[in-house]
Amino acid sequence: FRQAAEQGLEDAQLTLGRCYAEGKGCVKNEEEAVKLFRQAAEQGLEDAQLTLGRCYAEGKGCVKNEEEAARFYRQAAEQGLALAQYRLGECCMLGAGVVHDIAEAARYFHLAADQ
Repeated sequence: FRQAAEQGLEDAQLTLGRCYAEGKGCVKNEEEAVKLFRQAAEQGLEDAQLTLGRCYAEGKGCVKNEEEAARFYRQAAEQGLALAQYRLGECCMLGAGVVHDIAEAARYFHLAADQ
């Protein structure tokens, strides 16, 4: 995976990032995982955007940042990823990284549920 990730293949970046995040086949390194997730997310890979959002929401491998979490959840949600729509709905409901907006939360929850 490392060679493919270094060549810029977003699926390989996501997979290698997961290996680093979990310490599978390598020494656990959450900071390196976030770096790889970001590379894949910047190429538009929705699973990487969701994963990076979770890292920011939980402060794993990076400083906890609700605004960044919501931003990456939104990117994945706009591509139709149901779990990202749900997570963004939670952000809207709680006012975590975005303006507290129950109507917007309900909209994202409905989008997720409709899948």
